[in-house]
Amino acid sequence: MHSPNTPKPIETGDAPEITRTLARAFGDDPMMLWLFPDEEGREDRLAQWFDVMLTQKYGPLGHCERTDAAAAFWTPPGTAEQHPDEETLTRISGLLGEQTARLGEMLELVGQATPQEPHWYLAVLGADPAAQGKGHGAALLLSGLAKADAAGLPTHLESSKQANIGFYERFGFTVRGEIHVPGGGPTLWSMWREAHGDVRR
Repeated sequence: MHSPNTPKPIETGDAPEITRTLARAFGDDPMMLWLFPDEEGREDRLAQWFDVMLTQKYGPLGHCERTDAAAAFWTPPGTAEQHPDEETLTRISGLLGEQTARLGEMLELVGQATPQEPHWYLAVLGADPAAQGKGHGAALLLSGLAKADAAGLPTHLESSKQANIGFYERFGFTVRGEIHVPGGGPTLWSMWREAHGDVRR
């Protein structure tokens, strides 16, 4: 029987629901508030942002899963990093406007701090606020970690919310360093987890 927090692959038709879920999940995220400072219409723009991330980047390149109220985007090691095409760049620029330069600065800093060892990368994990605390995020995290562990590989993420650090630490992640985004930008916590033999709790 299907449980509401059982991970399953994201299908093409799931995008509208998933991107709305992630827009709500990241509605108070410091990074998203910095990139999208205008409150009016922010949720719509966030949904469009996550649509770009899902359909143009992590969907084609990564490993994307969902539950009934959450989603996670991962990339395994060796994933070819594609340069955004003209359509994608136009969409991003249209969404961010004058904040586009902020994104470039942030991505450069994150790139400099990215570990060089082969690893699985958790790019996005978010649950609808109405369903938080019901195991959706944990189920998706465990699903991805099981795949990394099966390959004997570590995992990496950047948390843009200090309150989430404890959640990730419960699954074996530790903070490796901090990334301070200039210009009044947020702090990102670079977190790392070595491969485990068993991640079940």
